[in-house]
Amino acid sequence: MTAVAVIGAGPAGLMAAEALVQGGARVTVYDSMPSAGRKFLMAGRGGLNLTHSEPLPQFLARYREAAPKLTAAIDAFPPDALRAWSEALGEPTFVGSSGRVFPKAFKASPLLRAWLRRLDASGVRFAFRQRWMGWDGEGRLVFDAPGGAAAIAADATVLALGGASWPRLGSDGGWTAILADKGVAISPLRPANSGFTVDWSEIFRTRFEGQPLKGITLSFGARRARGEAMITSGGIEGGAIYAMSAELREAIAANGEAVLHVALRPDVHHGELVKRLSASRGKQSFSNFLRKAAQLSPVAVGLLQEATIGAGRSLSAMSAEQLAELINAVPIKLAGVAPIARAISSAGGISFDELDANFMIRKLPDVFAAGEMLDWEAPTGGYLLQASFATGGAAGRGALKRLRR
Repeated sequence: MTAVAVIGAGPAGLMAAEALVQGGARVTVYDSMPSAGRKFLMAGRGGLNLTHSEPLPQFLARYREAAPKLTAAIDAFPPDALRAWSEALGEPTFVGSSGRVFPKAFKASPLLRAWLRRLDASGVRFAFRQRWMGWDGEGRLVFDAPGGAAAIAADATVLALGGASWPRLGSDGGWTAILADKGVAISPLRPANSGFTVDWSEIFRTRFEGQPLKGITLSFGARRARGEAMITSGGIEGGAIYAMSAELREAIAANGEAVLHVALRPDVHHGELVKRLSASRGKQSFSNFLRKAAQLSPVAVGLLQEATIGAGRSLSAMSAEQLAELINAVPIKLAGVAPIARAISSAGGISFDELDANFMIRKLPDVFAAGEMLDWEAPTGGYLLQASFATGGAAGRGALKRLRR
């Protein structure tokens, strides 16, 4: 029986192991952490978003320029197949109001436990606290293990080591140097679905850190994103921000900054806002007037004040027309990208040009790669996990094809 090493016990690696063992291979999954699926469990802390229910053409477009490279893998294991797979593990799913798909248990741990039990029962072996260091002179895999260095021979290897976000959970991007030394082209790992830094005033930062901006629309160039954002001590983050992170990151890389605009009341027509803001203020403070007339939260009013003070203007001196314009186009100057260690995912990785149609690295025969190691990115909403599952399965099937030759 052929022996296959899968390096990385996240969704991509575990799915590769499942495909391999179903095909008759003897599989060992290696991971540097003490247990499997550490980042998968973290993803499920707020409710595990497995995939999305939107039609497949729109779904695939979320992967931007990488979509053509991922299409075959996702076609082979589409969202409906992922939902059926979850149900077979005893975790049925449901579609939320946003179209996102969740397990009914709304968390990752029951699904992961059931999956690991099934893999164990099928003969998959696990070896934890094994940090992959590359290959020795005889082509064996070398691991830094608690008992010292170990060299393992494998007929094929699937690499599923993740990107570089949340390194304390196991994916620190250390594999990039190993593969680069072998001549494999790798796009630099960069934050994706990340927050951004803003030079807030001390007053604004102190008062509003941790406060959400709800029901907003963000705009940057032609891009729009509806949702929520959170003020942090050093900037801004949240779902609506993550949806635009690629464009914002690229703009900051090119220009050193990016100006994002926030519509605080996107559902209120401009004329209606002007009418409300033209009413008599009476004895109210200007902040209270804005909160009541435009139905703005304290943090939204604070953001308006932050924008006008930064521009050397007085909020209370503005006309109703000017206030209405500002409320739905508040500028925020983004000074930088939050560190990759805090990003939800990472962009960059192994160039798809380095892979054949079966996810084998051409310069490293019998070595396959999957998941976030590859050069693609996607927004949150189920797209990250879907592509990780799908490419893991594709790499596992690719390794089986190679071995059968």
